Formats: sequence, C-alpha cells, structure tokens
Amino acid sequence: MKNRKKIYPLAIIILIITSFFAVSGAFADDPEARAIMEKVDARDDGDNMTSRMEMIFIDKKRKRRIRKIRNYRKYKGKDTLKIMFFLHPADVKDTGFLTFDYDDPDRDDDQWLYLPALRKTKRIASSDKSGSFMGSDFTYADMTSRDLEDYDFTFYEKKKAMDVKGAKTWVIWSIPRTRAVIDETGYEKSLLFVRQDNFVVIRAKHWVRHGGYLKYLDVKQLDRIDGIWIGTEIHMAKKKGKETIHKTELKLSDVKFNQDLSFELFTVRRLERGL
Repeated sequence: MKNRKKIYPLAIIILIITSFFAVSGAFADDPEARAIMEKVDARDDGDNMTSRMEMIFIDKKRKRRIRKIRNYRKYKGKDTLKIMFFLHPADVKDTGFLTFDYDDPDRDDDQWLYLPALRKTKRIASSDKSGSFMGSDFTYADMTSRDLEDYDFTFYEKKKAMDVKGAKTWVIWSIPRTRAVIDETGYEKSLLFVRQDNFVVIRAKHWVRHGGYLKYLDVKQLDRIDGIWIGTEIHMAKKKGKETIHKTELKLSDVKFNQDLSFELFTVRRLERGL
C-alpha cells in the first residue's frame, strides 16, 4: 500500500527526518528534486506489518543499553496506524507507544505514550515532538512521516550524485517552509541521500535546532522482504564537531507483512492493556 506522506524507509517506525533553510528563502523548490521525493513518498512500504526490534543506546564511553520492542503497523485508508510495546528491560517493560499518522496535511498526527509505573497515558503535544523518544537519538517527530507540502527540495551542488556503499544516490536538501515545522521537528535543515535504483533514503544529515549538534542517519542494512524494501539496521548518531555524543541503533528482525491485524489493536485501550 502507498502513503503520500511517507518519505523515508523506516520500517515500522517510519523514521522520517527533515530540515531547515527555506524559512530564510535561501533555497527555492526544484521541480526535479521534488519529483524524486514524490517517488520516495509513493514507494510501497507494505501493509499489516509486524516486527521485533532492538533499540541500542551507546554513550560516548561506548557503554551500551538494549531495549526490546514489538512493533505493529496497519493502514486505515491513507492513514497509518502504528503501535509498539516495550518488552525489556524491566524499567520500561509494558511501556507502549501509539501513533495515528494522518495523510491529511492539515491534520496534526496523534501520539500517545503509556507509562505503566504511573498507570497513565500521556498524549504527546506538538510542542513536545522535537524531544527525545524514550531516551533515544530519535525524536517523537521522527516517529511520524512528513508532509511533502511542508518542505522545499533542491539538489545539493547542482544535482550532484554520490556513491553510498556502492549505490548511486541523489543528494537533496530538505528545507522547511515555516518556522513552525522547524519548532515541531527540532531540525533546521537536512541533507538526504536517495538511492537511484529504488528511491530509498539510505543516509541523512540533520542540523539540530539548538546546541550546535548534527545528527546522522545511516541505513546500515537494507533488505527486500516480500518485495518491500526495508531498513533492518538503522543508526542515528548525535555529534558535536567530530565527537559522537550519543548513538542509537535500531535492529529489526522477524519482519512480516500481510498479517491479520485488527483495528482494535491500535487503540488507547489496547495501549494500556499491553500485549
């Protein structure tokens, strides 16, 4: 199934990460670059998907912490429903996260986080979406897709192409059209590397709004499962200068499409009940 909002290949989490400069008018939208991003957006990412995920935190001393998660995703018309349940370790067990990712660009996406220790479900406000998701280097905004209408796209250095891991890519600036988009995502601008053979974003560089940080997304493993391209190992590193401050690795396994998933799974009631 296709979803017009989707511009990144992040399996369940459809990790979509974006940008900056247009607010100043420094870049104009390039129709050819936009056409490429529209093909990225239109790429089939499958339906009724389930997977297991390890979320690995690595600090600057290379100390590692691992969280284990179960993910589910289903389409409702052109809208995307996603829910994840944390299984391990004990301090996050039974935590749940639910997302309604709406195709309508005029409708804000809905997100809820269930905290079992408090027995409370928190709705994520737009003003909080630039914050860290569960202590990771991904934000709450990264957990939803982005509306193409919110961005201008232009080629980096006059349509310059680059090889990334042996694959030809287009290199495209992704630039928010309003300050509100920057405030919600936390990113001032992004540089996207789009594979020319399958229209998958396999690398991105993001300028963080505050603190002088850069974040680097890298799809370390890209697999084709049941005809669907999906990143099964994705890294996000937060850097200042040459120093890596923190890194999050996502590793997907047991990825399955066309599963029998009920819409009742994607409700706040089920979020609070858990698996």
